[in-house]
Amino acid sequence: MDRPGTAFPLEVNPRLPAPLARLEELSNNLWFSWDRPTRALFARLDPQLWEAVGQSPKALLKGVDQRKLDEAAQDPVFLHDLDRTLATYDAYHNRPIVRIGKPQLGPGELIAYFCAEFGFHESLPIYSGGLGILAGDHCKTASDMALPFVAVGLLYRQGYFQQTIDSEGTQHAVYNDNDFGDLPITPVIRDGKPLEVKVEFGEHDVYCKVWQAKVGRINLYLLDTDHERNRPEDRATAYRLYGGDRDTRIQQEIVLGMGGFRALEALGIKPTVWHMNEGHAAFLVLDRMRALMKEGLDLDSALEAVASNMIFTTHTAVAAGHDHFANDKMDRYFHRFCSDLGLPREQILALGRTPKTDDFNMTALAARGSRFMNGVSRIHGDVSALILGDLWPEVPEQENPITYVTNGVHAPSFLAPEMAEVFDRFIGSGWNQRLDQPGSLDEVMNIPDHVFWSVRQHLKSRMLHLVRQRVRQQNARNQGSEAHIDRLLKFADPNNPNVLTFGFARRFATYKRATLLFENLEWLEQIVSDADRPVLFLFAGKAHPADEPGKEFMRRIVQFSQRPQFEGKFLLVEGYDLRLARRLVAGVDVWLNNPVFPLEASGTSGMKAGFNGVINLSVLDGWWGEGYTGSNGWAIKPASERLSDERRNLEEARSMYELLQDKVIPMYYARGEAGFSREWIQVAKRSIMTLLPQYNSERMVGEYLTRFYMPAAERGHTFVRGSYAIPRELAAWKRRVRAGWASVQMRARGMPERHTQFGDKVRFTIGVAMDANLKPDDVVVELLLSNSVRDLPTSRKPKGHAFTYSGDRGEGGEYLYHLDLSPDMCGKLEYRVRAYPYHLQLSHRFEMGLMKWL
Repeated sequence: MDRPGTAFPLEVNPRLPAPLARLEELSNNLWFSWDRPTRALFARLDPQLWEAVGQSPKALLKGVDQRKLDEAAQDPVFLHDLDRTLATYDAYHNRPIVRIGKPQLGPGELIAYFCAEFGFHESLPIYSGGLGILAGDHCKTASDMALPFVAVGLLYRQGYFQQTIDSEGTQHAVYNDNDFGDLPITPVIRDGKPLEVKVEFGEHDVYCKVWQAKVGRINLYLLDTDHERNRPEDRATAYRLYGGDRDTRIQQEIVLGMGGFRALEALGIKPTVWHMNEGHAAFLVLDRMRALMKEGLDLDSALEAVASNMIFTTHTAVAAGHDHFANDKMDRYFHRFCSDLGLPREQILALGRTPKTDDFNMTALAARGSRFMNGVSRIHGDVSALILGDLWPEVPEQENPITYVTNGVHAPSFLAPEMAEVFDRFIGSGWNQRLDQPGSLDEVMNIPDHVFWSVRQHLKSRMLHLVRQRVRQQNARNQGSEAHIDRLLKFADPNNPNVLTFGFARRFATYKRATLLFENLEWLEQIVSDADRPVLFLFAGKAHPADEPGKEFMRRIVQFSQRPQFEGKFLLVEGYDLRLARRLVAGVDVWLNNPVFPLEASGTSGMKAGFNGVINLSVLDGWWGEGYTGSNGWAIKPASERLSDERRNLEEARSMYELLQDKVIPMYYARGEAGFSREWIQVAKRSIMTLLPQYNSERMVGEYLTRFYMPAAERGHTFVRGSYAIPRELAAWKRRVRAGWASVQMRARGMPERHTQFGDKVRFTIGVAMDANLKPDDVVVELLLSNSVRDLPTSRKPKGHAFTYSGDRGEGGEYLYHLDLSPDMCGKLEYRVRAYPYHLQLSHRFEMGLMKWL
């Protein structure tokens, strides 16, 4: 019989005994997300509850039995470990960071970093995938480097979905509301009240609460629209990460960019450098401009001032992946913004327009509002320059302002502690402080093979424990039999981790081609059917709930895995999260990645795997295009982009099969008397030696610091002086140049003979006609010299040589520019002449996107 009456909720929280009082402080600082001893300390209080609350220290402290806390407070071993953890925590926060001989920001500088998602740990589920994990690693590293740094994001009530997969391979999205009291966050209190800011959604205001998360030494501020003063539909704005329709998307981006700016203002935080990680935060540009226009700057001058210290990082390698909104939607949300500033709507819309579409493009706004822009790998830098090339229409894509900083990984978060201990033992303590020094990890090659193999097997065994646990839960929920699960897990045996194991774990976007491995089933069957050389392929990842093709990839993998010849050799593990990711990147033997070139912007999972001695087998795309050395893994050369998708898949699948059959599997099973392959271990060590120094996030953040943050800070200070004199002057100069550029015409007035001798000086004279809007100093004339024999092997790029204005006038009043040149190359050369606008305060010489060729 059912119990009568209504069940009412009641939560009874335990009291922390005095000796354990600082556990609360530890639970509220995401430092625990990269300090495993701290997490282990919480887990010891109640291992079962620890798992039940998703390894959330704060949730554990709210629900743990009082008796267990009292017992821990009397346990000398627990108290000793707590003291040791607190000593490490205090030392981390209190010790000064000495950066002698290294670049650093000056006093008073502060970086503000905006992103739509942050992935620190599974206990703060406000991330969906790679963008969020990268943002989390960026913040952790800023804390490690003691940078003056603050981050801004959104607080999602549901975050991203939890995933289950049924017996047919169909993904089911399960959304659970986060109890903010269980998360490592606290409301920001000002004057005794929770801090709130408001933004405009067209005619009405929306109120946002401001929360704070501590990430080591730095603060992350999160905006929450679930405010009692908001309409029900507005309260739901930040309810779900990447959820809802186009209205939800523009609303979330208004809250992130504009609400984030206003939150920092309300907190009295005055950044000197602004960094937008992806275009979701681009409305930050408009709100910063609004603030300056209220001080008296016109729109163009405000844009120059805002852009002077703004950095924009794009992560999207597909043009369609950049957010854009129709004009009527922009009108609906921004007409009050325009009215308040007395601006015609067209002036605001123009900031987000591209020549190819009338829509308002967030990436275009971010690029126009930044003077420092980058992709996230060398290949992606080129792709981004091509995608955004229309913003600099007359400049060759390879020369426009887009550059790149290859992503990196926060090693303390993803390097297995067992592997780190081996490094301490055989390389020496402090190895992680010397990664920027040449040859810092060369000693990895001298780690005894049996020690290295033992650690790798331990990590694999631990990974397989979690895989078995997840697959058993999955099987039980899908009402599978015990006999069936035993067959499924035949090769996933923690007690026998001698099966060659591959990992493929990432977002199930179609371009990542999770099913490429199944392109030729007969060949694949040959590869996996050798009883003496068994293999196991582990798949994990989520498809966006609206991505039906991505979900179909999952179904196909499950269908293939259920065929008798493949049973137990292919497992799709549900519930992909950071915990499973950490186990997989440390535990598998080979990391697979086979995206469609060049659509993998960077990728970081393979870096994490490489740090742990896992060997990469990947298409030469994203970071692997620059990380592969020829001896630290295996590479699949991309097939020609001119081929059809079907043909490309066949070609690249063939390369994968050949590598598996001829290289990977034979090498792994070429075991000597010691029970392991010494050649395999050599490759695994080279993976660590070459990848960890180059792809750790301290190198990445260090690049942002020297190439972007420091120059942006200096430029921002320069532009603010004299009541923004420089941005006012620069904006006026750009208006003048744009008005007169169409009039610029070049003519050859004196060119050298076709043949000359090495060492001889030749003279070039160019006449440039321009209208009264322009002056000779406004224009640079440049000669590009290159070798015309295209097949001749050379690393030379065309050399630029600037002409000098002589002060002379030619026929019709044209200005004469001269160049005297002694070519430093021999052979058949060719030269071209071009002109472009020049001003001393341009951040990039082709910033205006204007160029004329002779």
